[in-house]
Amino acid sequence: MKQITFATLFLFVLLTAVSSFGQGIRVGPNGEFSAQTLSLPYAFYNDSFGFAVGYVHGVVGRPQKQATLLATAMAGTKGSAMGFLVGRDLQMPRVERLFLDPVVSVGYFKDNDAYINGNPDFPDERAGSNDSDKDNFVEGDGWDNFFRLKFKYLLPMGTGRDRIIASYKIKEGLLESGATGGTSLSPLKSGLSYLEMRPFYRSQQIDGDDVDETTKTNGLDFSVFWDNRDFYANPSKGFGLRGKASRDFGWFNSSESWTNVEGEFDCYIPFEWGDWLRQGVIALDYWTSYSPTWDEQPGGKIDNRPPAYTGSTLGGLWRMRGYPSQRFNDKAAVYYSAELRVIPRWNPFERWDWIQKYVGIRWLQFVPFAEIGRVAPYWNIETLHSHMKWCLGFGVRAWAKGIVARIDSAVSEEDFKIQMMIAQPFQF
Repeated sequence: MKQITFATLFLFVLLTAVSSFGQGIRVGPNGEFSAQTLSLPYAFYNDSFGFAVGYVHGVVGRPQKQATLLATAMAGTKGSAMGFLVGRDLQMPRVERLFLDPVVSVGYFKDNDAYINGNPDFPDERAGSNDSDKDNFVEGDGWDNFFRLKFKYLLPMGTGRDRIIASYKIKEGLLESGATGGTSLSPLKSGLSYLEMRPFYRSQQIDGDDVDETTKTNGLDFSVFWDNRDFYANPSKGFGLRGKASRDFGWFNSSESWTNVEGEFDCYIPFEWGDWLRQGVIALDYWTSYSPTWDEQPGGKIDNRPPAYTGSTLGGLWRMRGYPSQRFNDKAAVYYSAELRVIPRWNPFERWDWIQKYVGIRWLQFVPFAEIGRVAPYWNIETLHSHMKWCLGFGVRAWAKGIVARIDSAVSEEDFKIQMMIAQPFQF
């Protein structure tokens, strides 16, 4: 398992997490707003970069109060380097209900593992399938460049009818008032409903001893999202529901055309458990995915399939956290998760004013969780719910300067992983 420092991942994934955040302004108990700036150098070591240095600069609340802009660049002694720019909740001119989340990344990486065909030790097995060997992957160097431009249109219904930009009043890291969902089971009365369109492009190169391959994809994501959670950053009640269709039309320099459809439902049930507990929440998630264009030929070649890093994929930061990133990929997938999120009144960081000046940790959250899921060559309820993979884990999360930072450790039948990320899982 490749290692990376927490500080590095905190900065890196702060930029790479593309959660479905509803636009909103966070204010203190007194109702006042103030922009925040993050600007600092950092250093780290891992197997891909070697010893590396980088710099990150970001602003929260600029150029608009609900917006965020962040950028980073890093380079290492092994030859890996990358630059990254991300924006969130940029309100479009002349169309007040339209928002943009842009993401652009350019990078060259050493010694990457990819669960795609090409390993000569497994000539008769398709890499990434549910029964594939954990060592059936290829390793190589190469460029990985992408951009995604998500346009989100807030529909005039529910909470979004009268509140285009919400104002969340936060006290010691928890929502005090201003909830945007969780009050009704009707989208006409509660929650924020969006129509979303996201043009995307990605080019990934793997140049190794066993494979030399470049996969390119470009197209559009279309989705409908009903965010009926009380507070998107750390939900305590309500639910979210999304349906999404992705299409690569095979245009320009795409490797091939493909289509994928997916759906996700997550819900949050609050509970109380004595005076020692500030907040208790049971969080549940269901996700499924299917590629109707996936066409396996008699010789085993697959036409019109999504790349292994998208579509019906399990493993990594968000789903099946006890496995490597994109460990499983196939025509169809299903996934279930349950988390017990507990925030005690105890916060050891309150004793260290010099640390709080820089990180501002207002609470710690402890999260035992369980996950099951599998991929399959077709969407069938019986098949998808047999021989499922599992993970058991425990997470520690913190509210730091208005951001949820998480460290999730998980064990599976194949491995033990520590996944570090920004933002709560589900509906990312």
